[in-house]
Amino acid sequence: MTLTELRYIVTLAQERHFGRAAEHCFVSQPTLSVAVKKLEEELGVALFERSKSTVQVTPLGEKIIEQAQRVLEQASVIRELANEGKDQLSSPLRIGAIYTIGPYLFPHLIPELARSAPQMSLYIEENFTAELRRKLRSGELDAIIIALPFTEADVVTRALYDEPFEVLLPSGHPWTNRTSIDKQDLLEERLLLLGEGHCFRDQILEACPAISAHLNSPANTLTAEGGSLETIRHMVASRLGITVLPQSAIGTGHYESGMLESRPFTPEAPSRTVAIAWRASYPRPKAIDALINAVTACRQHRLDAVPA
Repeated sequence: MTLTELRYIVTLAQERHFGRAAEHCFVSQPTLSVAVKKLEEELGVALFERSKSTVQVTPLGEKIIEQAQRVLEQASVIRELANEGKDQLSSPLRIGAIYTIGPYLFPHLIPELARSAPQMSLYIEENFTAELRRKLRSGELDAIIIALPFTEADVVTRALYDEPFEVLLPSGHPWTNRTSIDKQDLLEERLLLLGEGHCFRDQILEACPAISAHLNSPANTLTAEGGSLETIRHMVASRLGITVLPQSAIGTGHYESGMLESRPFTPEAPSRTVAIAWRASYPRPKAIDALINAVTACRQHRLDAVPA
């Protein structure tokens, strides 16, 4: 039994598909399949039920895979403990962020960390919250930046900052004559939304529940499945509708003057709380502190740049 085999069965249990599990483990499907079968033979039990269309975990397999997850987490701790006594800011730091935060934070965060911790190389990744959660638990990532709420056993979460949402409009839109937008008014326009799986989409629907009733009406809502905030912003610039974005993603300055405008919501404006999460057992607290301080500095630079 090896850690690699344990990682294979944990990933297969999560994906329920040999092909996708093999991709996540960066091996061929036959390699993963043979390794899983070998482990089952060694243990003398079937961990998975296989059919042409699905892979199901057996009841005993559930217990074994749960324990395998714990073993992988502890193995990651052992690797980190081996670096104790060394400079905590000299080893690589692996940071993940959700898609609606990463593109707007990483370009500022990376140079800030380079100044404050120049010996600490960085690995960054953008992904959905669920995948970042999995990678944090498995030790593939050291810290993740997500939007609250976020709860996970044996994981520490700390709020970093609150960020209001704003309405993004094409130039010449009648709402540009307003100083603020009421949430209920969103029902009057074609609203561009991210697809399911994006927590930011859920936050918008939570802030304005009435939008949910319009989701199946193309005249009112256009969903960009698997899309990005950048794609939606370009669509607004092309006059295909309006959207709601976190303040950091407004980006009106990226376009020719007058192409896009934004307006705040009337109180109480919807917002999100951006937070950092890391394993409670992570043995490099100074690296986490450096990351938190760098995010705080980036946020302050942004606030200082906003005209009074």
